[in-house]
Amino acid sequence: MTQAVSFGGEMVHLHPWGALYREEKGQLLVSDLHLGKISHFRKHGAAVPLQASDRNFQRLDDLIRTFRPQAIVFLGDLFHSHMNREWDFFTTWVNTCPADLLLVEGNHDILGHRPFEKIGIRVCPTLFSEPFTYSHHPLKTFEGYNICGHIHPAVRLKGAGRQSLRVPCFYIRNRQLILPAFGAFTGSHIMEIETGDSVYGLAEDSIIPITQASAGE
Repeated sequence: MTQAVSFGGEMVHLHPWGALYREEKGQLLVSDLHLGKISHFRKHGAAVPLQASDRNFQRLDDLIRTFRPQAIVFLGDLFHSHMNREWDFFTTWVNTCPADLLLVEGNHDILGHRPFEKIGIRVCPTLFSEPFTYSHHPLKTFEGYNICGHIHPAVRLKGAGRQSLRVPCFYIRNRQLILPAFGAFTGSHIMEIETGDSVYGLAEDSIIPITQASAGE
């Protein structure tokens, strides 16, 4: 179940898998897939199941069926590694994807522009789609509103006794919205919640409003 949130004067839809959908523009935004990372670790002896890689593509396909976006914008760190078998899987997926594909380049996108552009993916350092500037890193200065990734935001929920749970989240502070990492096998960073921040945690099939404020207005 998605969560509709007002940000930048527009209702955007947060999905429990970490994607954001802009209905007004027909854009699906995802960040930090880190494709290729699983094959890289397996090559070096880590016992990471290949199903973790399959999940990324299955979830992308499910999101396409749900939202039918005109465009998918990857907010950086799309392909984490040098060329490996996951690039072949990704290329096959791109060839069947009905949406336009754009990559806002991240620090782990080490392949350069040409391999992406060769398979039909537009690459740019930032992208403006009024009233939002899309970037990989959270911008320090910007006009309008910034939607970004990179941080892999999460919060720690505390229960009875010493129980605690780390939960990936969408994080809104002032005019900036940070997406959680979409990819499997990615890690997360615990955020320090400040007054006025809005936090939406990810459950398997739902969004958990952890703290809500009038951020982004």
